[in-house]
Amino acid sequence: MNLKEMYQKSQKLTELRQKLHDAVQNNNADGVSDIFTEMCQTIGDINAEEYRAELNGLRQSLDNSVLYARGVRQLTTDEKECYQKITEALRSDNPKQALNNVDVTFPQTIISRVMDDLTEQHPLLKKIQFTPTGGAIRMMLNTDGRNKAAWGKLCAEIINEVTSGFKEVDVGLYKLSAFIPVCKAQLDLGPEWLDRYIRAILAEELANGLEEGIVTGDGKDKTIGMIRDVSESASVVSGTYPEKAKVKVTDFEPTTMGKLIALLAVTANGKDRNPDDLILLVNPQDYYEKVMPATTMRAPDGTYRNNVLPYPTEIIPVSALPRGQAVFGIGRLYFAAVGMNKGGRLEYDDSNRFLEDDRVYLIKLYANGFPIDNNAFLNLDISGLRPLTYKVETTTAPTPSTDANLSALKLGNLSLSPAFSAATTSYTVSTTAASNVITATPANAGATVEVKVGAKVIENGKAATWAEGSNTVTIKVTAEDGTTTKEYTVTVSKS
Repeated sequence: MNLKEMYQKSQKLTELRQKLHDAVQNNNADGVSDIFTEMCQTIGDINAEEYRAELNGLRQSLDNSVLYARGVRQLTTDEKECYQKITEALRSDNPKQALNNVDVTFPQTIISRVMDDLTEQHPLLKKIQFTPTGGAIRMMLNTDGRNKAAWGKLCAEIINEVTSGFKEVDVGLYKLSAFIPVCKAQLDLGPEWLDRYIRAILAEELANGLEEGIVTGDGKDKTIGMIRDVSESASVVSGTYPEKAKVKVTDFEPTTMGKLIALLAVTANGKDRNPDDLILLVNPQDYYEKVMPATTMRAPDGTYRNNVLPYPTEIIPVSALPRGQAVFGIGRLYFAAVGMNKGGRLEYDDSNRFLEDDRVYLIKLYANGFPIDNNAFLNLDISGLRPLTYKVETTTAPTPSTDANLSALKLGNLSLSPAFSAATTSYTVSTTAASNVITATPANAGATVEVKVGAKVIENGKAATWAEGSNTVTIKVTAEDGTTTKEYTVTVSKS
């Protein structure tokens, strides 16, 4: 029973209730019997249909739970409708004409799920900023990474406007075409299978196209890659961005890595930023032949530790890079926009035929991307990268310090006379307090300090108790060399 029939049954039941009421009022016994019998039959039909609908709903819910447990994504209503219409078109004898006639576009949720699949399976794509969009957009980007507020008196006029490297950019999307072969017999597996299959094909093809564009794209009808010069002074010829000059790297020692990171820690506008979320992109063969030997060390227990770098960095092999070249930078500082322009449609394509029994279809997606600033990524030459070697260095111990001076001497909040100076060793002070805290700070951290009140040793930084009259405080400083000493005395008059 469809919704129209259900509505008609409901209307009929309302009419029968009125007839039954009228028959009772008119003492029409035969009419009451006939009307009541018909009403019971109608109620039975409605309840039976509701039960079947409820049972089917429970069955579908159970099926969905089983499918979900088996890793099959549950489709939204729009997605299921889209795939059902596509399936009907693909089954036809003339799929090209059928697809042209079908009024359906891929919901954005499908592309969002494709991007989720991509980022889960590809470490590089997980690191960058993906923004879903439906077409050409304009955005405001902050290229500085750090802003500074201005200090001033409370309620005073603002004395310095907070400035930043905001710039407006056009993000015109470029076309990504993916070919999808579909065997007619596979359509019997249903919309869930078709969704899974199409998402898998799109993810595979998009991953290859996106990674190449993100890493090495020259900007001409494609994304601008991480290796490209995007500075204001870059010589862009016919839309093509030049490649950055390479930085030659022969090791990943702390000093080398520190210098590379320092280049990333400053924006193109000269502002400081935190160089976190670092990535090192390398050719897969280079990883095993060069990077792995340069970042692997043997632990004291005899086992090996891989990808050991002086600063937290994720090493990601990508096929887009040629041998001997690498990219080092801040992953989150690459911006990418991906989406479907005016809705995605599946089109019949007779220019490609992979298998005789397959029909080939085309779907067009749109994307663009670029480094947020020119200092976000470094183009490295690792052709001369050397394996990690253990170094044993003999060093001469530094000469111990002979500095036995104090840098500060305080007795609570009392005022020393004369005022403290490292070269002055004798002081006087008056107090009415029963005790004061003595704090003696050595000029050299390697020195030791001993504090006495009379003949009694007290802990430096603790309170000393005064007797009435004169009290003598002696501070002995022993230099790091253990032999050089210096004494300071303070005469404390307690009244």
